Amino acid sequence: MPKLIEHVDAIARKLKRDVLYLEFPKAQRLRRADYRNLNSRQRIMQWLDSEGIGWRECAQVASETVMRSYAGEIFIDVPFDETDSQYRKLQAFLEHADGTSRFDDVRFFVVSLALAMKNAHHDEPGFWDRWADHF
Repeated sequence: MPKLIEHVDAIARKLKRDVLYLEFPKAQRLRRADYRNLNSRQRIMQWLDSEGIGWRECAQVASETVMRSYAGEIFIDVPFDETDSQYRKLQAFLEHADGTSRFDDVRFFVVSLALAMKNAHHDEPGFWDRWADHF
């Protein structure tokens, strides 16, 4: 059954803040549906659930020139704030002390509100319908 997955930049605009999300490059290289079988993704989702940290599937930053299928990306509902205990716990789980990833096949990103606002016109009613008419 189809489901609507929000772009991470739209999430940032709705929350009016920088947002965190994960990409899984291995899933992007393989068949897209294989993201469900990635051990790292499953382990991260289980850890987020066990810690009571909200998350949901999201799409990469929206583009008017590139179409991508979903490859397992995850928005993590923790503010990007190095003084926040939940953020520090998340960062310690995902990264070593030197900032390198604990998972070879995971990329941990911050999407700034400033970057997200560059796509604010995407929120105008009918934008994507008009865009599709000219695709």
